[in-house]
Amino acid sequence: MHIPLSPRTTASAPGTLVASIQMEPRIGQKKQNVMRTLRLIEEAAIAGAKLVVLPELANTGYMFESREEALGLAERIADGATVRAWTDAARSLGIHIAGGIAEFGGDGRLYNAALLAGPQGVIGTYRKLHLWNDEHRIFDRGNLGLPVFETGIGKLAMAICYDGWFPEVYRLLAAQDADIICVPTNWVPMPGQPAHSAAMAHILTMAAAHSNGVSIVCANRIGTERTQPFIGQSLIVGARGWPLAGPASTDGECILYARIDREQSRQARRFNVFNEVLSDRRGDVYDPMLGTGWSLPSAESSPIAHSDSTETSR
Repeated sequence: MHIPLSPRTTASAPGTLVASIQMEPRIGQKKQNVMRTLRLIEEAAIAGAKLVVLPELANTGYMFESREEALGLAERIADGATVRAWTDAARSLGIHIAGGIAEFGGDGRLYNAALLAGPQGVIGTYRKLHLWNDEHRIFDRGNLGLPVFETGIGKLAMAICYDGWFPEVYRLLAAQDADIICVPTNWVPMPGQPAHSAAMAHILTMAAAHSNGVSIVCANRIGTERTQPFIGQSLIVGARGWPLAGPASTDGECILYARIDREQSRQARRFNVFNEVLSDRRGDVYDPMLGTGWSLPSAESSPIAHSDSTETSR
């Protein structure tokens, strides 16, 4: 099922048309997976999309039985076949592509990574910071931080799947003035989720978009791979926190489209004449408590501590 353009994504509307591709990679079938991504990328480009987001590990599949299996499918950014294919597509179609790959980083290190390619070639790489479940046996933790890339369609950033469970990720990207965050993902059912309730990933994504004034494009996969089911339900969320497209179905390949206006998105950070979400932050309070190395005020010097002790003495 391919979801058609909605009225809000027509060519006359302002902003950049973005696409989220929901598909079913097959574990180990790298060549076939890449060919499938190229067909879907081209379809999105023909529809007018200037940014296309693919799922996590879109070229290899996800459920590796061992680190060795993943290493056999991984590739270097400099000369990888998937990197070359997606970069060639971005160049020939004049678009930007963000997609998940298994990256061999040298020295035996292996990363769950995302590539950003554009009309001029490779723009940058992100390596997943927060590994989920058995990923700890397969991958090394990301070591490239949270980069934001200047492009012709705005400031783009990437996060991967479980990264979205950490508010700091989106806040730090927003603080670097990111316009759109691309999220290749392989969402799975969460423990304890009631039937027919919204996916936890949707709630977290909408909250992150709203509280940071950023647009977020999530591309999930579908299917069951080596007994692990995936939930689909890809989603594009605007900077005010409301869905622009999706959720997609739980079990069908599709392309979601939405149009994102950078200027309107940046205005979303201002709620009213007094409140702008990034300016209102209290870094003087948060930063010492978030591991920056700054010293915390002692209890003895805290005005609250003195107030409490005074009341007690009375």
